[in-house]
Amino acid sequence: MKEFELNRENTVLLVIDIQEKLLPAVLNQEEVVKNTQILLELAKVCNIPVLATEQYPKGLGMTIAPLRDYLMPELIYEKTEFTGYSEKMAAKLEELKAKNIVVVGMENHICVLQTVRSLKKAGYEVFVAADAVSSRTQQNKEVGLQYMRDMGALITCTETVIFDILKKAGGPEFKHMSKLIK
Repeated sequence: MKEFELNRENTVLLVIDIQEKLLPAVLNQEEVVKNTQILLELAKVCNIPVLATEQYPKGLGMTIAPLRDYLMPELIYEKTEFTGYSEKMAAKLEELKAKNIVVVGMENHICVLQTVRSLKKAGYEVFVAADAVSSRTQQNKEVGLQYMRDMGALITCTETVIFDILKKAGGPEFKHMSKLIK
């Protein structure tokens, strides 16, 4: 059952295309940003690497400001293909010895889905935080989630990711994260 368990030693958080000009077009923007920010905070306190993608940033803008503050510029991968899984990202994931990838972002039925498919093909366990992904319509979001589940991705949520990584109550990490989800 190890393939269904997250741990900080081999997990990476991947933020897909939460960009200035894309965000206004999707549903539940505030929820996506809030939950992504919570997961970025988890990554920070638990020392989990974070990678990000930006779809054609010249036209669609950069990752939005509150999220960008958590990102290292050299770990943001610019792209024009819909999948975010590039040779550079593959090399970085290999270097990080990643096995599990937690995915957030948009649009769920396009770039998130194609990136998840590429990650699954490459042999990664992929966990999609359903409350931190979005599309322009609810139907597109749901179709994307079902498609990813059908190909073997695990559909989860922000709180499940947090408590799976933390493993136990108590301590400064638990107290810090608990404040963010109340």
